[in-house]
Amino acid sequence: MIYNTLGKTGLEVSRLGFGTMRLPTKTNNADIDKAKASRMLEYAIDNGVNIIDTAYPYHAEGLSGSGESENFLGEFFSQHPVREDIILQTKSPSWAIEKFDDFDYYLDEQLKKLQTDYIDIYLLHSLTVPDWEKVRDLNVFDFLDDALSTGKVRHVGFSSHIEVDYVIEIIDEYPKFEVALTQLNYLDEYYQSGVMGTNYLKQVNMGSMIMEPLRGGRLVNNIPDEVNALWDMAEVKRTPVEWAFQYLWNRDDVDCVFSGMTSLEQVKENIRIASAEDHISENDQETIREVARTYRTFLGNNCSRCGYCMPCPHGVDIINCLTEYNIAHMMNDPKASAMQYFSLIDDDSRADSCIDCKECIPFCTQMLDIPAELQKVYEYFGSDFDHF
Repeated sequence: MIYNTLGKTGLEVSRLGFGTMRLPTKTNNADIDKAKASRMLEYAIDNGVNIIDTAYPYHAEGLSGSGESENFLGEFFSQHPVREDIILQTKSPSWAIEKFDDFDYYLDEQLKKLQTDYIDIYLLHSLTVPDWEKVRDLNVFDFLDDALSTGKVRHVGFSSHIEVDYVIEIIDEYPKFEVALTQLNYLDEYYQSGVMGTNYLKQVNMGSMIMEPLRGGRLVNNIPDEVNALWDMAEVKRTPVEWAFQYLWNRDDVDCVFSGMTSLEQVKENIRIASAEDHISENDQETIREVARTYRTFLGNNCSRCGYCMPCPHGVDIINCLTEYNIAHMMNDPKASAMQYFSLIDDDSRADSCIDCKECIPFCTQMLDIPAELQKVYEYFGSDFDHF
């Protein structure tokens, strides 16, 4: 296994992290197959993975509520004497915080679920702009100060699905933030904070951790023939998984990449890839860029995210509705994109809130019939999340 220093934390982390959002299950998302999941974790730890990521809602029955991932890890640590060798990371459910006391309520519950006295890295989870403003106004900095001083938490940071300007603002407002978890893969260089975000993290010596390296598996499953043809023409032959991971590990602004693995075979393959040095040449980089361009030919519409249609007078988040729709089309996987659509866009801001007033149409630089496109989004995703 290859290790990197996680920014100013000084922690030496395996460049492959174990994400516990997609553990194998039996009857439903909350019913973790503990025997299979334990074998996966045992193999990963025995072969050098030393950082595990979880969160309060992982493996809940729906998008929110208390999930079973933390409980599973607590049981695992109680049966395996490896806790002191592992960097354990979990997250505060920022969307659920309504008053200052809630910060401690959830942290204490998570410590109990995880059967541990401390959390190595504690993140504010999946910050949106409204959630960030809410927790900031609820004095989250005081809570983080207390959590650090009492030893319940050793390092703090945040995960986010927001634009780079907001990532910079969050970092600048609290100097004790040491790590950030952002989304990046070769398709998402300019989606959310993207490469500009990881570059800024490097500049300020923040630990840079990556989620969705395989876009929820969509970069390695049901690959279009046009994309396979490009991979086949590359000078160096790699599997789609190798291409996706090595794209990230060849960047000097990426310290750790988390993968949500669902089988022992995936764990073994990912560890094999993470343990090998593999240089991505300029020709390889051009192949990756061409693959990304090819995927974009499958977009549902030509929205350029220019923002001229915003703000919608009726509160519809036009840009993000069309973005998630386009990504789902591009990857031919509406179920996988549905989690982003329903978790990142507020109920009142989704496509079904459009009243067809047409006020946005004159501002569209791509001359889209935006209400008609929003209707397609609604028909594609529906109005309720039932995609587990």
